[in-house]
This record gives sequence, C-alpha cells and structure tokens, in this order.
Amino acid sequence: MRLSQLFGKTLREAPAEAETVGHRLLLRAALVQQLSAGVYSALPLGWRVLRKIEQIIREEMDAAGSQELMMPAIQPLELWQASGRDRSMADVLFHVIDKRDRHFVLGPTHEEAVVELFKRQVRSYRDLPVIVYQIQTKFRDEPRPRGGLVRLRQFTMKDAYSFDADFEGLDVSYQKMFRAYSRIFQRCGVPTTPVLADSGAIGGKDTHEFVYLTESGEDSALLCDRCGYAANAECTDFQKVPVSPDSDQPLPVQEIPTPGIYTIEALASHLGIPTAKTCKAVFYAADGRPLFVAIRGDMEVNETKLRRAVGSVDLHYMTEAEVIAAGFVPGSASAVGLRDARIVADDLVPREVNLVAGANKPDTHLLNVNYGRDWQADVVADIALARDGYLCAQCGAPLHLRRGIEMGQIFKLGTVYSEKLDATFLDRDDQLKPVVMGCYGIGTERLLAAVVEANHDEQGIIWPTELTPYQVHLVALGMDRPDVAEAAERLYDDLQAAGVAVLYDDRDESPGVKFNDADLLGMPLRVTVSARTLAKDSVELKRRSEAQSKLVALREALTAIREAAPP
Repeated sequence: MRLSQLFGKTLREAPAEAETVGHRLLLRAALVQQLSAGVYSALPLGWRVLRKIEQIIREEMDAAGSQELMMPAIQPLELWQASGRDRSMADVLFHVIDKRDRHFVLGPTHEEAVVELFKRQVRSYRDLPVIVYQIQTKFRDEPRPRGGLVRLRQFTMKDAYSFDADFEGLDVSYQKMFRAYSRIFQRCGVPTTPVLADSGAIGGKDTHEFVYLTESGEDSALLCDRCGYAANAECTDFQKVPVSPDSDQPLPVQEIPTPGIYTIEALASHLGIPTAKTCKAVFYAADGRPLFVAIRGDMEVNETKLRRAVGSVDLHYMTEAEVIAAGFVPGSASAVGLRDARIVADDLVPREVNLVAGANKPDTHLLNVNYGRDWQADVVADIALARDGYLCAQCGAPLHLRRGIEMGQIFKLGTVYSEKLDATFLDRDDQLKPVVMGCYGIGTERLLAAVVEANHDEQGIIWPTELTPYQVHLVALGMDRPDVAEAAERLYDDLQAAGVAVLYDDRDESPGVKFNDADLLGMPLRVTVSARTLAKDSVELKRRSEAQSKLVALREALTAIREAAPP
C-alpha cells in the first residue's frame, strides 16, 4: 500500500476528545475515527489490525473445540421478556419497532438467541457438550461512553456459549475457555490478570474477568501479593476486624445534642472518636422502595454487593426529594425505631459495641447504640467496598488496589437461562434435564485499544508481531531524485512479489515527517532508501523496537528484509 493513497491521514496532535495515551495514538495514527459518542469507524489500518485480532480469536476458539456461527443482531423483545432481562438490562437496550408494530431489541449479547438455537438443534445428552461462538456487532445504549474504544455503544464482540449435561462438564468447558483466553491475550501482546468478578445482568454464579492493569483503566481490582487472590473491587472479599474490644459491654443509650453536625467526619471530630465507632446511614431506593443501609462510619457501600444482597433490579442513591418523602432525617438518621423502610446492615456492624448513630431527630445523635438490643435489620450481609490496604480474606496480607481495563469475561451461567427459556435435553435415563450453560465474551475494539495502550513509546505504537498492519514500512527520502525513486519502486515491487506486506511512504514530504510517521504507525521494520544509502549501494534497516539501524547491501536487501521482518 502506498502511503500517498492510504485512506486516513496521520495527525500531529490528537483531538481534544482523546482521553488516554492509547486513545490519542489510535486517533493520531488514523486507525479509527469517531462518528458520535461511543460510535467509531475503523479506518483501513485499524481494520487490518482488527481482522488480525479476529483471526487469533478464531484460531484459539477453534483449537478449544468451539464452532463458529452467526446469529442475528435484531432479536424479538419476547425473548428478553421471557428471561427477565428486558428489566435487568433496560438501561442499555436499544428498541426497534417495525412497520407491523412488532417489538425488537438490538442485541447487546446473545444468551436468549443462542438458547433458541439450542432448543431446535439438541435433543439428547449424546449431542453434548457443545461450544459455539460468533464475532458480531453488539449494541448497548451506554449512558457514558468513554475511553475511546473502551466503552462503546456499537462494538464487535466474540461471544461464545457452552452447553453441558452437568456442572462437572461446565467446569471442563470453563477451563477450556480460560486457557483459550489466556493464549489470545498473550498473542495480542496484552498482559492480563484473571480476577474474580460479579456476573451482573448476565447472571450465573462463578465468573472471571481478564484485566489489563493500567492507571487509565475504568475498573478497579484488589490484588494480594502473598497468596495471589485477585478480585474486581465490586466483589472483593476482605477480612473485617471490629474496633470494639471483646471485653466491651453494651452501655445504656444516651441522647446528645449535635447542632450543625451533618457528616460522619464532623461527628467523630466533635466527639473525639474514630469514624469506625460510628454507624453511618445511607439511603437508597430499591425497585421503587426506600432502603435504609447501615454501615460502619469508616466504610463505603459497595452497590454491587448491596444489589445482590437485596435482589433488586433498579437500585439508586436517593435524591434529596426521595429522602424527605421517605421520612428519613439527613445527618441524624439511624435504624433505631425506624419503620416503613427495609433495613440492610453490613455484617460488621452487629459485631461492634456501643456505636454512635443518629437519633432520627434533627441535630441529635445517640451514644452506645447496639445491634440486636436497639435495632435489627431485615438483611445482614457483606455490603462494604474493599479498599487499598484492607486485609485479604484468604491469607490476611494487605490488598493492593490497581486500576485496569477488562479485556474479556467468562461466566458459569448454570441453568439460569435454560430454566427460564425451557432449554432441556434427554439424559441417559430419558429424563428431561435443563442444560448447563456458560458464556464467554471478548470485545475486539476494546482489545485493540489495550494493544495500543500496552505497546507504545513516546514516539508512537510498537505493534506486537502478530498484529502489525504491515510487516515493513518502506521510506523513500528524496523522491524527486530519479535514482531514489527507481530503487524504492523496484524494492516495493520485489517485496510485494515476495509476499511481504509493505506500507510504502512515497509522499513528497521531509525526512522528519516521514520518520515521525513511521514511528507513530509502528510497523516492526523500517526500510529507508535515500541518496545517502544509495551512495553506499545500500538500504537502511531499523527495527521499531530498537534505537540502532544498519546498512544492508542493495543486492541483498530483499533477503535481509525477509529475514528481519516478522512472519
């Protein structure tokens, strides 16, 4: 490909919307271009990389025994109503109504659709196990697209689905996909860390995310250096240690005035106690009902854990108007004597003695509040958000908080969908059983973003061997000189004839512009033809990952380039 004819021009400066180093490089190198928020076009160079990512995925999925198929992007709403995800994923569903008033959704994922395929294709345990996958466009009405290609409204996903006769079989399929994912990310040059995760609206039980650790990531994970425990912050378990000594005995409740004190920090400072000796009130609405949450004052609520604990679909922090309508007293609220609200307590609160809590009166608090004696909760569960330095639940060592980008996720769905959608098979005893499922996803654009984020320097991209758009970047300096133009054109033709993928910079630009673009675009091998090299009957070879270049005799150039270029 001649650079003068390439559709997509490099930029000296990244557009203002670029949020991370990788995003800036994607835009500057003309790999992608934004059409609207969360919607991007892949330009020719970017599309070449995406196709190579897809090829790696196909090779590893096929090697793991999975079969590729294709399902429609448009799906009947009735399927989503049957699974209940018309409600649990309502905030991201795109809806379409056809000319006959039939209601469809644009698929954000394909569990429902693949179950319908299964029901028509599989009858017996003899047909199991089976794993199918597709690489297809998905649509999610993300309220806050961000990070360039990290969170999109339209994107391409490899989604795979396994069907097994029992949970032992699911474990086997899950491990196959775990190993396949590890190989995919390794081949793409993105180091990932598998972490325990929350299944969210997908459902199911066990799940792992493969996270690329980077400060530009939108996710948070807690890692233990001692035992290797790793989990998304949404579901991290940690050791909870009461601050109350075992010898402490409950004291009588005492009401005290606290005028003008509305925060935990101000309350603790006023009383001369640590925030851990207070019981904080947090107000939520869960599926339209008031939810009073009690947690130790030095901790924060983990909304993912809270949603799971109360089994709610719609959970949000109450607005000021909702708080007043529910009868709560901001700044002085507690569960003592509270009625007409569901109460949820973090499981550490019942283990503490003599906490300070609100009196449900303005400017008033209570000393020596104790769970069980003074109040009780409808639900007691771990709802606390893990933080850096908290103790690992497995070994007690401090956890370390790291940011990262989720590269892919694998789920043990179990029978969640098969029971709701009546996906059964005949077992060895001719009994109908619900099929046991797993699902496994990788976003290809997000992977491209991580590839660039993980493989660059100050000058530009450094492509991993298997993903480089072209093997060689041929640079001709001084195209106005007949000898340079002739030698460069001949080498370009010879490389193409030899099957080497080459990007040929035949533009009438300065050496600085051409070399800067070569570094920005990041092909593994730069080959330069100039008057200087021809004076020595040579061409210059320079690897993108190395600082030094070398001269190679012109007559040996083709052989030397083929040996130096990646396969």
